[in-house]
Amino acid sequence: MLTSVSEAGSYDRLHPEIRRWIREQGWPGLREIQDITIRTVLDTRDDVIVMAGTASGKTEAAFLPLLTQTAESSRPGLKLLYISPLKALINDQFRRLELLCERLSLPLTKWHGDAPQGPKTRLLRAPAGVALITPESIEALLLRKPADAARLFSGVEAIVVDELHAFLQGPRGLHLASLLRRLDLIFVSRARRIGLSATLGDAEAACRWVNSQRPGDVAVLKASTGGPSVRLQIRGYEEPPEKGGSDDFAEDGAQDALSRIADHIFATLRGSNNLVFAASRRTVEALADRLRQRSERDAVPEEFFPHHGSLSKELRETLETRLKTGGLPTTAIATTTLELGIDLGSVKSVAQVGAPRSLAGLKQRLGRSGRRGDPAILRIYVREKHLTADVDPLDRLRLETARAVASVRLLQQNWVEPALEDPSLPTVSLHQTLSLISSRGGVRAAAAHKLLFGQDSILRLAPSDYADLLRGAARDGVDLLEQAPDGLLLLGSEGEKLVDSRDFYAVFATDEEWRLVAGGRPLGTVPLTNVLGIGSLVGFAGRRWRVEVVDDRAKVLEVVPHRSGKLPRFDRPANEPLHDRLTAMTLEVFLDDDRPAFLDAAGGEFLDQGRAAFRELGLQRRNVIETGADTHLLTWHGTAVNSLLSIVLMSAGIDAEAHDVGVTAVGISAPELKQLLGSLPECPAIDDLASFVVGLRSAKLDDFIDEDLLRRFWARRNEKNRLSVTNILTDIRI
Repeated sequence: MLTSVSEAGSYDRLHPEIRRWIREQGWPGLREIQDITIRTVLDTRDDVIVMAGTASGKTEAAFLPLLTQTAESSRPGLKLLYISPLKALINDQFRRLELLCERLSLPLTKWHGDAPQGPKTRLLRAPAGVALITPESIEALLLRKPADAARLFSGVEAIVVDELHAFLQGPRGLHLASLLRRLDLIFVSRARRIGLSATLGDAEAACRWVNSQRPGDVAVLKASTGGPSVRLQIRGYEEPPEKGGSDDFAEDGAQDALSRIADHIFATLRGSNNLVFAASRRTVEALADRLRQRSERDAVPEEFFPHHGSLSKELRETLETRLKTGGLPTTAIATTTLELGIDLGSVKSVAQVGAPRSLAGLKQRLGRSGRRGDPAILRIYVREKHLTADVDPLDRLRLETARAVASVRLLQQNWVEPALEDPSLPTVSLHQTLSLISSRGGVRAAAAHKLLFGQDSILRLAPSDYADLLRGAARDGVDLLEQAPDGLLLLGSEGEKLVDSRDFYAVFATDEEWRLVAGGRPLGTVPLTNVLGIGSLVGFAGRRWRVEVVDDRAKVLEVVPHRSGKLPRFDRPANEPLHDRLTAMTLEVFLDDDRPAFLDAAGGEFLDQGRAAFRELGLQRRNVIETGADTHLLTWHGTAVNSLLSIVLMSAGIDAEAHDVGVTAVGISAPELKQLLGSLPECPAIDDLASFVVGLRSAKLDDFIDEDLLRRFWARRNEKNRLSVTNILTDIRI
């Protein structure tokens, strides 16, 4: 919805140079979200959250009134701080704002590790205007140049946090929240905060993040009109009978599912700009390779290019520029690297290989399409296994297809996963303690706790836990901290080395690969994002392996082959975790009998087959399936509950493997499983279960944290899931 520029109201209240800029852009008027935001920013001092889809104009909605206020302010100093999780997004916003700020005589400075040093030096010498900055650069300033940082930030009046949803969970969100709390001590008066987001699953949690003291005072702004219409299709592809293992690479002419998906993408997407997302870098490369083969076969220009974190910065930026300029038809095959809001210009359609595992990610991806009044186009390509007589019953359910349908249902309901408690709290707490000590030359424990974890902080750490954190960081062999005779906390010898490293600024760890070793022979590497227990099963290279030893520090899993060697083809919990609601909706899809029009013929056949198998297996009245010597216990819960249930089974002496819709108990029949679990008086206490958990060191500084403290935090995060597990254990229906 557009508001005419001739109407009296928000447009007329903008700075004259901004109004002239709007006319020169050829805007027919202000969008509804821009009109609402301009009025709110100019009429109140409230913190604000602007919720609107990608390319809805929410960035301008925030900046136009803030720049009006900044240009009209007579106070010297840096006035406006824009914080982004991505350097590329900062570069993009710099290009969008450069001319406008120049007209307003406002210096505009981009500040990140790759930005030129000259403008940064000038800003430190004479703070003024607007700065676009990453959290890591704020950390570096507070740590390395505390006096300059105090002078630079003291007059800031407003902070814009872009991609707010990316900061609501994970170590970077906790880190930025802590940094903003430290900046509050520098500001002459508290700077108002304005968050921008296209996807928020929990507006209340977002309000608490923006203003933990008075979340009820945060204005949440949404346009009354929805986004563009959506055209979507789920396309099904069955692997050929001879397809084995999980290797996505194939020679030209192969007829596996990914090759036929490549055929459809090549025929359908050529000649326009598109995004195709896949779950892994390997699948991205394999699909891009197939599309390259087809271009060479037909002697046509290459239009399909991979994009993922392992590629060089130059290759990624070249592809992003090609998409943005729109001069040549381009389709990017990407992991999650193109989800966030870098402006990629006009993207005709979005595709995804594999059923979605996150509605937040799906909505973020879909928002890339449907610009300039066109409908958004989404294609979901689903691969299913060829069914043989001895196939695992779970494969008969066609779970990928059912989850894809469930995802579309939740998309239609506008549901997004809420933020969850993050396991990186101990790491962020230690990181910020080290930073605080370094910037101040020393700090007392009580003062550090009050500053970092006071009542108005979203970082919550009890004094007793903080004391254990500090003791662990000071113990012999760790030596991050030491305490002076007067009680002042100081950096230890290893702490000084850690803080002096450039790598210290970022609190997040790069994705680590765990090495699988069997009998001293390396098998390969796998990403491991979930906590395992001794006895956990890992699928790798088409086989099942039992974890015997976990070496957290060396990132090595020692495994042995497991006798139950056949693996169902569903994704492992090491992939993106599933929320309870998505899995519950998948169950609802099985219980229904409608055949959505957005399924192609193969997808509809897969859904029919899955529902027929669901009824044949009697899963509407029971939740246990026997398969050979193993038993599947179907919970229809998400990853967190299934992982905890697998720990419970292992504590009872049962080898167990969590999967997308439940847990597999290995080497035990359904009656034996029911009898054994029925003998348990109740689900074991969460503290007792914590002793079975290994692989807890997942965040960047966890190696320096006492393991007992990490177990304590694991137990607290999982306490709420214990009730769900208890209900599952008391409701085994065979």
